[in-house]
Amino acid sequence: MGYNLLVNSAVRSAIGYAIAVLSVIAMTLVGYRWLHLNATTIALTFLLGVLGMSAFYGLRHAVFMSLIATVAFNYFFLPPIGTLTISDPQNWVALFAFLVTAVSASELSARARREGRTAVERRQELERLYGFSQLLLSSDNAAELLNAIPRYIVETFGVRSAALALTSRADVYRSGAEIDGLETHLLQLASLRGEPRMDAASQISFMPLRIGMRVVGSMGVSGSRLSRQTLEAIGSLVAIAIERASAFEKLSRAEASRESEQLRSVLLDSVTHEFRSPLTAIKASVTSLLGNTAHAPHEEKELLTIINEESDRLNRLIGEAAEMAQLDANKVEFRMEAAPIRPTVDEALDELKQLLAQHPVDIRIPSDLRVARMDPAHIKEVVVHLLENAAKYSPAGAPIRITAEARDASTNQVGMLTVSIADRGPGIDDFEQSLVFEKFYRGRNQRVRVHGTGMGLAICKAIVEAHGGRLGLTSQLGHGSVFYFTLPVG
Repeated sequence: MGYNLLVNSAVRSAIGYAIAVLSVIAMTLVGYRWLHLNATTIALTFLLGVLGMSAFYGLRHAVFMSLIATVAFNYFFLPPIGTLTISDPQNWVALFAFLVTAVSASELSARARREGRTAVERRQELERLYGFSQLLLSSDNAAELLNAIPRYIVETFGVRSAALALTSRADVYRSGAEIDGLETHLLQLASLRGEPRMDAASQISFMPLRIGMRVVGSMGVSGSRLSRQTLEAIGSLVAIAIERASAFEKLSRAEASRESEQLRSVLLDSVTHEFRSPLTAIKASVTSLLGNTAHAPHEEKELLTIINEESDRLNRLIGEAAEMAQLDANKVEFRMEAAPIRPTVDEALDELKQLLAQHPVDIRIPSDLRVARMDPAHIKEVVVHLLENAAKYSPAGAPIRITAEARDASTNQVGMLTVSIADRGPGIDDFEQSLVFEKFYRGRNQRVRVHGTGMGLAICKAIVEAHGGRLGLTSQLGHGSVFYFTLPVG
């Protein structure tokens, strides 16, 4: 590759020199033989040619053209014409002024060209640094970011390979399998010294990663001639990104710990309160049975019925708490299949036969309704929870309506089956509608009248979302509520 660059550079130089000579010859022939221009006009024309040569090919070619133009100007336009001698001393001044002007103009033009090229390179570096900073913001996971940073450096800045080492970690993160001169001990040495090390011959650079005065690691780059300023900017961006990701992880862990502690406290308060009621009833009934053996048969039956019902309630409370914990930990296994929704609804109604005895149930499910992709056992649990809530919060005799429909292509729920359960209860105000699906939340006006843990709707939401659907509600105070959930069609 180095040989090809030398050849190309030599070819460009030869072309530049040839163009310089041809330009002088062309301007001389046109001005001297055909247009018969005076010396002043020719001198200015030569200067324009020198400036053009400097702009396109650089100072070296422009100086060469200046010398050729000076010789031509002397030979063809300064008396005695046709010789390289000058008879009038004033013409020496004119010739010297022309040469100095041509060289000075060439230098100024070349300097402007260099500064323009430098400005473009700096702009490109800034654009790359901006793009690199955007890539660093793409992840808040420290481990993922550390593995991706060397690859980002290679892709953004066109280097051959990159490596990253942190003082707090033993691993070295590389852009590829090859080491390419970026040895681990050299990266560690750059971290210890806290000073950059650049080898222009081998195109290998090591840069410490600093946060203020603290060195958090080092970065190695191979196969590029990036400036020290650019490398320092890259190192600063990398150090800030790593520190940001680490801080975000610490904050996330602290927030998770705080929420876990809060959840544990709420769970303990709620479960303790709800467990106390059935335990109190069971204890009182058992104490009455043991303390007085003269109970009438109907009294004994009533006390035993209380013990049985409260034991079932206690068992259900424990089951809901355990199920919610499993759903939160993603440890529930769903057995998906394409199944019709009507048999699942019928099973839920059969299970709640006694609870729904005082509520007429209106079922509107088309016989040709498309099947849904679901776990029938868990969807039955969702329907049971929603029907229980409808029965508990509705006055005796109030009807409950169950409907199911498949959304057509004109709605946003394309390919979804929607099941709705409507009641004639007191309704839920707008403020509470956004809270009823949260764990342990219960309606402000129903906490004393209706027993429960506030986990039923949270369980339903977790199950429906695990199916790829959504659980929602529409409600109006004094007119009842409609709870609905969606399932993907099979």
